[in-house]
Amino acid sequence: MEIIRVNTKRGLELKGAMFDTDNADTVVIIMSGICSNIFQNDLLPVTGELLSKNGISCIIGHALDAFSCISYSDHTSGKQKTTGVFNDDFSLAYEDVESYVKYAHSQGYKNIILAGHSLGSNKIIHYLGNSPDNFVDYFIVSAPVDLAHWFKVMPNIQKCLEIAEQFVKEGRGDEILPYLFGGFSPITAETALKFNNAFNLKNCPVISKDGETTSLSNIKIKGSFIIGSKDSLTEGNAKGFMEKINLYCKNPQNNEVIVIDDASHIFYGKHEEYAQTVLDIVRRYNEKLINSCTGFDNRRESNG
Repeated sequence: MEIIRVNTKRGLELKGAMFDTDNADTVVIIMSGICSNIFQNDLLPVTGELLSKNGISCIIGHALDAFSCISYSDHTSGKQKTTGVFNDDFSLAYEDVESYVKYAHSQGYKNIILAGHSLGSNKIIHYLGNSPDNFVDYFIVSAPVDLAHWFKVMPNIQKCLEIAEQFVKEGRGDEILPYLFGGFSPITAETALKFNNAFNLKNCPVISKDGETTSLSNIKIKGSFIIGSKDSLTEGNAKGFMEKINLYCKNPQNNEVIVIDDASHIFYGKHEEYAQTVLDIVRRYNEKLINSCTGFDNRRESNG
Protein backbone atom coordinates (compact mmCIF):
# COMPACT_ATOMS: atom_id res chain seq x y z
CA MET A 1 0.00 0.00 0.00
CA GLU A 2 1.14 3.52 -0.75
CA ILE A 3 -0.29 6.90 0.16
CA ILE A 4 -1.40 8.91 -2.86
CA ARG A 5 -2.17 12.61 -3.10
CA VAL A 6 -5.10 13.70 -5.24
CA ASN A 7 -5.79 17.32 -6.11
CA THR A 8 -9.30 18.78 -6.09
CA LYS A 9 -10.62 21.65 -8.18
CA ARG A 10 -10.61 23.87 -5.12
CA GLY A 11 -6.88 23.27 -4.73
CA LEU A 12 -7.07 21.03 -1.67
CA GLU A 13 -4.90 17.92 -1.68
CA LEU A 14 -6.71 14.78 -0.55
CA LYS A 15 -4.76 11.81 0.77
CA GLY A 16 -5.84 8.37 -0.35
CA ALA A 17 -4.38 4.88 -0.37
CA MET A 18 -3.39 2.81 -3.39
CA PHE A 19 -3.13 -0.97 -3.55
CA ASP A 20 -1.44 -1.30 -6.91
CA THR A 21 -0.52 -4.24 -9.09
CA ASP A 22 1.61 -4.36 -12.23
CA ASN A 23 -0.14 -3.95 -15.58
CA ALA A 24 -3.65 -3.82 -14.12
CA ASP A 25 -6.37 -2.75 -16.56
CA THR A 26 -9.02 -2.41 -13.85
CA VAL A 27 -9.11 -0.25 -10.74
CA VAL A 28 -11.72 -0.21 -7.99
CA ILE A 29 -12.14 3.11 -6.18
CA ILE A 30 -13.75 2.71 -2.75
CA MET A 31 -15.00 5.89 -1.09
CA SER A 32 -14.95 5.55 2.68
CA GLY A 33 -17.81 6.52 4.97
CA ILE A 34 -18.00 9.15 7.68
CA CYS A 35 -15.34 8.88 10.39
CA SER A 36 -13.61 6.17 8.38
CA ASN A 37 -10.13 5.82 6.93
CA ILE A 38 -7.69 3.17 5.79
CA PHE A 39 -6.14 2.88 9.28
CA GLN A 40 -9.38 2.82 11.28
CA ASN A 41 -11.71 0.71 9.11
CA ASP A 42 -10.29 -2.78 8.50
CA LEU A 43 -12.84 -3.40 5.74
CA LEU A 44 -10.89 -1.07 3.45
CA PRO A 45 -7.36 -2.57 3.59
CA VAL A 46 -8.69 -6.14 3.59
CA THR A 47 -10.55 -5.45 0.35
CA GLY A 48 -7.67 -3.51 -1.19
CA GLU A 49 -5.16 -6.24 -0.45
CA LEU A 50 -7.34 -9.04 -1.86
CA LEU A 51 -8.02 -7.13 -5.07
CA SER A 52 -4.34 -6.31 -5.51
CA LYS A 53 -3.31 -9.94 -4.99
CA ASN A 54 -5.68 -10.88 -7.80
CA GLY A 55 -4.41 -8.41 -10.37
CA ILE A 56 -6.86 -5.57 -9.70
CA SER A 57 -5.72 -2.19 -8.44
CA CYS A 58 -7.65 -0.52 -5.63
CA ILE A 59 -7.80 3.09 -4.48
CA ILE A 60 -9.27 3.99 -1.10
CA GLY A 61 -10.76 7.46 -1.44
CA HIS A 62 -10.77 9.67 1.62
CA ALA A 63 -12.57 12.96 2.04
CA LEU A 64 -11.40 16.16 3.71
CA ASP A 65 -8.98 15.62 6.59
CA ALA A 66 -9.54 11.86 6.61
CA PHE A 67 -6.04 11.14 7.90
CA SER A 68 -6.54 13.23 11.00
CA CYS A 69 -6.71 10.71 13.80
CA ILE A 70 -7.18 11.36 17.48
CA SER A 71 -7.09 9.09 20.49
CA TYR A 72 -9.93 9.05 22.98
CA SER A 73 -10.96 6.99 25.97
CA ASP A 74 -13.78 4.54 25.44
CA HIS A 75 -15.33 4.41 28.92
CA THR A 76 -17.38 1.35 27.97
CA SER A 77 -14.35 -0.80 27.20
CA GLY A 78 -11.82 1.11 29.31
CA LYS A 79 -9.45 1.29 26.34
CA GLN A 80 -7.89 3.99 24.23
CA LYS A 81 -9.11 4.13 20.61
CA THR A 82 -7.93 6.01 17.56
CA THR A 83 -10.38 7.31 14.99
CA GLY A 84 -10.98 9.87 12.21
CA VAL A 85 -12.50 11.75 10.39
CA PHE A 86 -13.70 14.47 12.72
CA ASN A 87 -13.73 17.29 10.16
CA ASP A 88 -15.52 17.16 6.79
CA ASP A 89 -17.50 19.33 4.37
CA PHE A 90 -20.26 17.24 2.82
CA SER A 91 -21.23 19.93 0.33
CA LEU A 92 -17.97 19.10 -1.46
CA ALA A 93 -18.69 15.36 -1.77
CA TYR A 94 -19.13 15.53 -5.56
CA GLU A 95 -15.79 17.22 -6.02
CA ASP A 96 -14.02 14.76 -3.72
CA VAL A 97 -15.32 11.71 -5.62
CA GLU A 98 -14.65 13.37 -8.97
CA SER A 99 -11.03 13.99 -7.98
CA TYR A 100 -10.38 10.28 -7.36
CA VAL A 101 -12.16 9.24 -10.56
CA LYS A 102 -10.14 11.69 -12.64
CA TYR A 103 -6.95 10.59 -10.89
CA ALA A 104 -7.64 6.97 -11.84
CA HIS A 105 -8.44 8.04 -15.40
CA SER A 106 -5.15 9.93 -15.61
CA GLN A 107 -3.30 6.76 -14.57
CA GLY A 108 -4.49 5.05 -17.75
CA TYR A 109 -6.81 2.38 -16.33
CA LYS A 110 -9.10 0.93 -18.99
CA ASN A 111 -11.86 0.04 -16.54
CA ILE A 112 -12.86 2.15 -13.53
CA ILE A 113 -15.25 0.65 -10.99
CA LEU A 114 -16.55 3.13 -8.42
CA ALA A 115 -17.53 1.73 -5.04
CA GLY A 116 -18.52 3.10 -1.67
CA HIS A 117 -19.23 1.93 1.84
CA SER A 118 -21.89 3.44 4.11
CA LEU A 119 -21.99 7.22 3.56
CA GLY A 120 -19.32 6.66 0.89
CA SER A 121 -22.06 4.94 -1.10
CA ASN A 122 -24.28 7.99 -0.83
CA LYS A 123 -21.36 10.07 -2.07
CA ILE A 124 -20.84 7.95 -5.18
CA ILE A 125 -24.59 7.92 -5.91
CA HIS A 126 -24.50 11.72 -5.76
CA TYR A 127 -21.53 11.79 -8.14
CA LEU A 128 -22.85 9.21 -10.61
CA GLY A 129 -26.29 10.80 -10.76
CA ASN A 130 -24.94 14.26 -11.51
CA SER A 131 -21.71 13.78 -13.47
CA PRO A 132 -21.57 14.61 -17.20
CA ASP A 133 -18.43 12.46 -17.53
CA ASN A 134 -18.33 8.81 -18.55
CA PHE A 135 -15.12 7.68 -16.88
CA VAL A 136 -16.80 5.12 -14.60
CA ASP A 137 -17.76 1.74 -16.08
CA TYR A 138 -19.53 0.03 -13.17
CA PHE A 139 -20.60 0.82 -9.59
CA ILE A 140 -20.66 -1.10 -6.31
CA VAL A 141 -22.88 0.41 -3.61
CA SER A 142 -22.38 -1.12 -0.14
CA ALA A 143 -24.55 -0.42 2.90
CA PRO A 144 -25.87 2.99 1.82
CA VAL A 145 -27.68 5.13 4.37
CA ASP A 146 -31.14 6.67 4.45
CA LEU A 147 -29.67 9.75 6.09
CA ALA A 148 -32.85 11.17 7.64
CA HIS A 149 -33.59 7.74 9.15
CA TRP A 150 -29.98 7.51 10.37
CA PHE A 151 -30.39 10.74 12.33
CA LYS A 152 -33.49 9.34 14.05
CA VAL A 153 -32.05 6.01 15.19
CA MET A 154 -28.44 6.80 16.15
CA PRO A 155 -27.70 7.78 19.77
CA ASN A 156 -26.66 11.25 20.95
CA ILE A 157 -27.68 12.95 17.70
CA GLN A 158 -30.03 15.63 19.04
CA LYS A 159 -27.80 16.30 22.02
CA CYS A 160 -24.79 16.71 19.70
CA LEU A 161 -26.67 18.99 17.30
CA GLU A 162 -27.87 21.25 20.12
CA ILE A 163 -24.33 21.56 21.49
CA ALA A 164 -22.95 22.06 17.97
CA GLU A 165 -25.30 24.99 17.38
CA GLN A 166 -24.21 26.55 20.66
CA PHE A 167 -20.52 26.03 19.86
CA VAL A 168 -20.90 27.68 16.45
CA LYS A 169 -22.74 30.65 17.97
CA GLU A 170 -19.83 31.05 20.39
CA GLY A 171 -17.27 30.91 17.58
CA ARG A 172 -16.13 27.43 18.57
CA GLY A 173 -17.21 25.61 15.40
CA ASP A 174 -13.85 23.89 14.94
CA GLU A 175 -13.95 22.34 18.42
CA ILE A 176 -14.76 18.65 18.90
CA LEU A 177 -18.07 17.94 20.60
CA PRO A 178 -17.97 16.47 24.14
CA TYR A 179 -20.08 13.47 23.07
CA LEU A 180 -19.40 10.85 20.41
CA PHE A 181 -21.52 11.77 17.41
CA GLY A 182 -24.00 8.99 16.72
CA GLY A 183 -22.41 7.18 19.65
CA PHE A 184 -19.34 6.19 17.66
CA SER A 185 -17.09 9.08 16.67
CA PRO A 186 -15.62 12.42 17.68
CA ILE A 187 -16.70 15.24 15.36
CA THR A 188 -16.36 19.01 15.22
CA ALA A 189 -19.38 21.23 15.77
CA GLU A 190 -19.35 22.59 12.21
CA THR A 191 -19.04 19.10 10.73
CA ALA A 192 -22.03 17.87 12.74
CA LEU A 193 -24.21 20.70 11.45
CA LYS A 194 -23.01 20.26 7.86
CA PHE A 195 -23.78 16.54 8.09
CA ASN A 196 -27.30 17.28 9.33
CA ASN A 197 -27.87 19.65 6.39
CA ALA A 198 -26.29 17.47 3.68
CA PHE A 199 -29.33 17.20 1.40
CA ASN A 200 -27.04 16.13 -1.47
CA LEU A 201 -26.45 12.87 0.40
CA LYS A 202 -30.11 12.21 1.22
CA ASN A 203 -30.40 10.13 -1.94
CA CYS A 204 -31.63 6.81 -0.49
CA PRO A 205 -34.81 7.91 1.35
CA VAL A 206 -36.63 4.58 1.18
CA ILE A 207 -37.51 4.54 4.90
CA SER A 208 -37.80 8.21 5.83
CA LYS A 209 -39.16 9.48 2.50
CA ASP A 210 -37.05 12.56 3.24
CA GLY A 211 -34.70 13.26 0.36
CA GLU A 212 -34.37 12.86 -3.40
CA THR A 213 -34.16 9.87 -5.71
CA THR A 214 -33.27 11.71 -8.91
CA SER A 215 -29.59 10.86 -8.46
CA LEU A 216 -30.39 7.14 -8.47
CA SER A 217 -32.63 7.40 -11.52
CA ASN A 218 -29.97 9.40 -13.39
CA ILE A 219 -27.25 6.76 -13.05
CA LYS A 220 -26.44 5.52 -16.55
CA ILE A 221 -24.28 2.49 -15.78
CA LYS A 222 -24.94 -0.94 -14.33
CA GLY A 223 -23.89 -1.97 -10.87
CA SER A 224 -24.13 -4.14 -7.79
CA PHE A 225 -25.62 -3.48 -4.36
CA ILE A 226 -24.15 -5.19 -1.27
CA ILE A 227 -25.86 -5.25 2.13
CA GLY A 228 -25.38 -7.21 5.35
CA SER A 229 -28.44 -9.17 6.46
CA LYS A 230 -28.08 -7.67 9.95
CA ASP A 231 -27.55 -4.08 8.89
CA SER A 232 -29.17 -2.18 11.76
CA LEU A 233 -30.11 0.82 9.60
CA THR A 234 -32.62 -1.04 7.43
CA GLU A 235 -35.54 -1.56 9.85
CA GLY A 236 -34.93 -5.30 9.97
CA ASN A 237 -35.27 -5.90 6.24
CA ALA A 238 -31.85 -5.46 4.68
CA LYS A 239 -32.65 -7.09 1.36
CA GLY A 240 -35.92 -5.18 1.01
CA PHE A 241 -34.16 -1.92 1.87
CA MET A 242 -31.62 -2.44 -0.89
CA GLU A 243 -34.17 -3.65 -3.41
CA LYS A 244 -36.20 -0.48 -2.86
CA ILE A 245 -33.11 1.62 -3.52
CA ASN A 246 -32.41 -0.34 -6.70
CA LEU A 247 -35.99 0.18 -7.91
CA TYR A 248 -35.28 3.89 -8.32
CA CYS A 249 -32.52 3.12 -10.84
CA LYS A 250 -33.27 3.50 -14.54
CA ASN A 251 -33.37 -0.25 -15.24
CA PRO A 252 -33.13 -2.11 -11.91
CA GLN A 253 -33.34 -5.52 -13.59
CA ASN A 254 -29.85 -4.93 -14.96
CA ASN A 255 -28.35 -4.55 -11.48
CA GLU A 256 -27.81 -7.16 -8.77
CA VAL A 257 -28.54 -7.12 -5.04
CA ILE A 258 -26.22 -9.25 -2.91
CA VAL A 259 -26.90 -10.01 0.76
CA ILE A 260 -24.06 -11.17 3.01
CA ASP A 261 -25.55 -13.36 5.73
CA ASP A 262 -25.09 -12.33 9.38
CA ALA A 263 -23.16 -9.19 8.38
CA SER A 264 -23.70 -5.85 10.09
CA HIS A 265 -23.59 -2.35 8.62
CA ILE A 266 -19.80 -2.27 8.98
CA PHE A 267 -19.42 -5.98 8.07
CA TYR A 268 -17.60 -6.61 11.36
CA GLY A 269 -16.18 -10.14 11.36
CA LYS A 270 -17.14 -10.44 7.69
CA HIS A 271 -14.44 -8.31 6.08
CA GLU A 272 -12.91 -11.20 4.15
CA GLU A 273 -16.32 -12.30 2.87
CA TYR A 274 -17.09 -8.73 1.81
CA ALA A 275 -13.75 -8.45 0.03
CA GLN A 276 -14.35 -11.75 -1.77
CA THR A 277 -17.79 -10.54 -2.84
CA VAL A 278 -16.25 -7.41 -4.37
CA LEU A 279 -13.58 -9.50 -6.10
CA ASP A 280 -16.24 -11.83 -7.53
CA ILE A 281 -18.21 -8.85 -8.86
CA VAL A 282 -15.14 -7.41 -10.58
CA ARG A 283 -14.22 -10.78 -12.06
CA ARG A 284 -17.72 -11.22 -13.50
CA TYR A 285 -17.57 -7.74 -14.98
CA ASN A 286 -14.16 -8.38 -16.55
CA GLU A 287 -15.28 -11.74 -17.93
CA LYS A 288 -18.23 -10.08 -19.66
CA LEU A 289 -15.85 -7.61 -21.26
CA ILE A 290 -13.58 -10.39 -22.49
CA ASN A 291 -16.49 -12.42 -23.84
CA SER A 292 -18.06 -9.46 -25.58
CA CYS A 293 -17.48 -9.42 -29.32
CA THR A 294 -19.59 -6.37 -30.10
CA GLY A 295 -17.41 -3.58 -28.78
CA PHE A 296 -20.03 -2.92 -26.10
CA ASP A 297 -19.22 0.03 -23.83
CA ASN A 298 -21.19 0.06 -20.59
CA ARG A 299 -20.31 3.71 -19.98
CA ARG A 300 -22.33 4.84 -22.98
CA GLU A 301 -25.41 2.68 -22.65
CA SER A 302 -28.41 3.66 -20.61
CA ASN A 303 -28.69 0.53 -18.47
CA GLY A 304 -30.79 -1.18 -21.08
